Amino acid sequence: MTATPAPALSLSAADARRIALRAQGFLGAPDRRAGVRGALRRLGAVQLDTISVLARSHELVPYARLGAVGREAVEAAYWSEGHSFEYWSHAACVLPVEEWPYFAFRRRALRARGRRWHDLADRERACALVRDRLRADGPLTASELGGAKNGGLWWDWSETKIAVEWLLDVGEVVCAERRGWKRVYDLAERAVPGALFHDDLDDAECLRRLVTQAGAALGVATRADLADYHRLRGEQVASVIADTPLVPVEVEGWGKPAWADPAALATPARGRHRTTLLSPFDSLIWDRARTERVFGFTHRLEAYVPKPKRVHGYFAMPLLAGGRLVGRVDPGREGRTLVARQVSMAGPAAVGPMATALREAASWVGCAEVRVDRCDDAALAAALRAELGAAG
Repeated sequence: MTATPAPALSLSAADARRIALRAQGFLGAPDRRAGVRGALRRLGAVQLDTISVLARSHELVPYARLGAVGREAVEAAYWSEGHSFEYWSHAACVLPVEEWPYFAFRRRALRARGRRWHDLADRERACALVRDRLRADGPLTASELGGAKNGGLWWDWSETKIAVEWLLDVGEVVCAERRGWKRVYDLAERAVPGALFHDDLDDAECLRRLVTQAGAALGVATRADLADYHRLRGEQVASVIADTPLVPVEVEGWGKPAWADPAALATPARGRHRTTLLSPFDSLIWDRARTERVFGFTHRLEAYVPKPKRVHGYFAMPLLAGGRLVGRVDPGREGRTLVARQVSMAGPAAVGPMATALREAASWVGCAEVRVDRCDDAALAAALRAELGAAG
């Protein structure tokens, strides 16, 4: 393994935090002209998830950066005109279509492994049937192809679903649209622009590109941070990082070698901070270890924790204000009321930003009122209700 070079410069913890915020689109004026597609290109990946509270996570991500962009506009930006596709990055993610060639390494690895989650008695026959249907009838959901499930548990996939997901894994099929939250599959040769439809890049070139992109999206990062962004292995990052433009740096308090995007170092990270609620799957905070290191904030998604054991709630959304994480809220909706089921705040200074974030989120999802049910501090709860009432 190549030795880590001496850092080119040292960054304070505050500088590193501001660089990370700017890289993720939370510091400085939002690029409204580029809009949702611009945010996607900047981030390189937007995670998808089935949970929908205020909205699904892939909607919350551009909202957090751009403000109250229409939800229909978000979907159209992702799923129209061939601008993006869905594939395995940090998890199941929306990716800019320009990144298709750089995931060739993953498609090859899956093909070499020969399976993902399921086996088929006659995979070639099942895959041939899927190819023929898509070729003849155009883009289809798994249900339209013949059914997604066998009728048992949600993971009890039909042969058709197993086959089409395998073809997606290895790049013969692409998901370039979701319809009613269902993947719509098409032949990759038809859905991916011709200039991009190839697997010619070797693994090293793919990895260099993805590590460089992760570095730009994070601003400053450790090797583990860079690996986590697109779910690479640490040794994969180590094998190519010296051949990327990323600059070795030392960050106060991190205790680990780090690398920064040279563009992020070129100008001071300054500007207006965004005040907003964050999806737990937002790329600013999806890496829990990095979130603790950069923000001193511990966050855990409790959706899969038994209700009696939850501390902050089912889908607690951290509050970003002034470049810091200063609280969290577990939101819900009852008719046209946004319900803050459970709230915690770092102190009195967080009350105003929490009220601002709740009001903006309520307006975005079509709610006319905000109600606070519980807060872990009675005085802060009273102050928050008063702030919301005064604004109302």
